[in-house]
Amino acid sequence: MCPHLPPCPPSHAYDREAARVVAAHPEQGWSLLCNGVVLFDDTGELLPDGEVIAPHRPVGAPPWPAGAPRR
Repeated sequence: MCPHLPPCPPSHAYDREAARVVAAHPEQGWSLLCNGVVLFDDTGELLPDGEVIAPHRPVGAPPWPAGAPRR
């Protein structure tokens, strides 16, 4: 049960990545969220029930902000 107010989204919710980080291990590339989701630096996820969510970064996005001049 989440002690935060407002409560963190549950692990099965679409916005599950908005839950608060309760344990961060950036040297290993992952964080544990309040809802039990393990979030990896490559945007992949491991849900508490064992379901794996593949990385879902935007593909083909330019490395610079839209409208910014290229160097």
